[in-house]
Amino acid sequence: MAASNQTTNTISIDQYGIKNAKVNYQLSAKQLHQQSLQKGQAKQADNGALAVNTGEFTGRSPLDRFIVKDAVTQDKVWWGDINIPFDADKFDALYDKVTVYLSDKEVYVRDSYACADPQYKLNIRVINEYPWSNMFAYNMFLRPTATELEGFDPEWLIVNAPGFMADAAVDGTRQHNFAILNFERKIALIGGTGYTGEIKKGIFSALNFILPVYKNTLPMHCSANVGEDGQTAIFFGLSGTGKTTLSADPKRRLIGDDEHGWTAENTVFNFEGGCYAKVINLSAENEPDIFKAIKSGAILENVIIDDQGVVDYTNISITQNTRVSYPITHIDNIQQPSLGKNPKNIFFLTADAFGVLPPIAKLTPGQAAYHFISGYTAKVAGTEAGVTEPQTTFSACFGAPFMPLHPTKYAEILGNKMQVHNVNVWLINTGWSGGVYGVGKRISLKYTRAMITAILNGELEDAEYNTHEVFGLQMPTACPNVPSEILSPKNTWTDKDSYNSKANELADAFNKNFTQFAENANDEILDAAPKSTIKN
Repeated sequence: MAASNQTTNTISIDQYGIKNAKVNYQLSAKQLHQQSLQKGQAKQADNGALAVNTGEFTGRSPLDRFIVKDAVTQDKVWWGDINIPFDADKFDALYDKVTVYLSDKEVYVRDSYACADPQYKLNIRVINEYPWSNMFAYNMFLRPTATELEGFDPEWLIVNAPGFMADAAVDGTRQHNFAILNFERKIALIGGTGYTGEIKKGIFSALNFILPVYKNTLPMHCSANVGEDGQTAIFFGLSGTGKTTLSADPKRRLIGDDEHGWTAENTVFNFEGGCYAKVINLSAENEPDIFKAIKSGAILENVIIDDQGVVDYTNISITQNTRVSYPITHIDNIQQPSLGKNPKNIFFLTADAFGVLPPIAKLTPGQAAYHFISGYTAKVAGTEAGVTEPQTTFSACFGAPFMPLHPTKYAEILGNKMQVHNVNVWLINTGWSGGVYGVGKRISLKYTRAMITAILNGELEDAEYNTHEVFGLQMPTACPNVPSEILSPKNTWTDKDSYNSKANELADAFNKNFTQFAENANDEILDAAPKSTIKN
């Protein structure tokens, strides 16, 4: 019997400083769905999903993410604009204010865990102010059975109070919202924001410190799936590059869509028990698995629905970052348990809005390390206020906001694993071809899937390759079910001089970004940098 079916048990949370609260413990998804409707905090879509509006924040707030600087973290964390230090005494005082705020209220408590590999299991207790936030925790974390709940001992605590507003001048925050990790007390404290992604990313950030420092395991911001032959494939990529879409392959079993570990014992395991997918322009034709997963038990965030409950996935009047969370069991073809063997192929996904990078390229070990540390994609016009032309975006390890250690630490572990296990690494551009955004066209999802299928089937092992003039990437001259003319990006541009200029411009952006890492990179990595040498 799953723990989520329990309806009568309750627990005391007085030990956390939350007094006289009405505790709803381990409610089922159905109960949390109903309570959200009854409290007027959500609507029900015609597909059965719960639809919520997360309020002021419809995405993470990186400038309001902090790590307590203490004896555990002081000499290990890569402090700076991404990992912003927070005073331990300020944390203690703010935590006390949040727990007083939650006292005498109705709250929702859930015991769950992260990491599908039993050797790495991390027990988590989540305390939420809102029922739909607790339902999100049910969807996204792994769900213990009733037997596993007996004597459950939480190692980490998440306290989530969207309605609490900090006083920046007193509390040490930047403004009224905050997401703070305390590794000594093992607490993730979240307030002033209803965006649920802060809950899951808090634990992901914690594991990105715990696993490499204490467990000799590589944490990865990636999706993963496994084929009938048992071969695991890993897909790194920033939001909007296709990480979730491309891993949901009907011919392969999904391990997970976002967060994984690669162990010293050479297994790949999912951190989570669910998926958190973007739904902008979602359709049954293009993404059937995700579309079908949106049903009772799923939570839609910041979408527009009409009076009949019909969702308009093209409407971005609230945000472009419309999302859905659902248990991984909503996907038919999943790997159970969520574990795989050593990967044979790793894919770095990028959505290059400049139309410069090839749709597929094979990387040398040095290039793999360089592009992993760089973590490139591009924002396109309309995605953020003031963005009128494509803008380069670099996020180290394809997940810098969640990486407490210096990026070269993760790159070093990845590089060692690639070398020992002879892993192939591929750069896949899911962005534009034939010109920049607004001029060229986005590379067809059908072609991208065909490229990945060809790689996984071993059909490119003996292929002929050309070398990209600026980035030095090895581009196959042919790929099954893909027009050969799109494989070399310069060939798709009518104006070759414009392509050369844009390629030089992107190369310069890569090199400028990498200066912050150059001191810690070896010669092989430095030699993999693009060379802006093409002249018009």
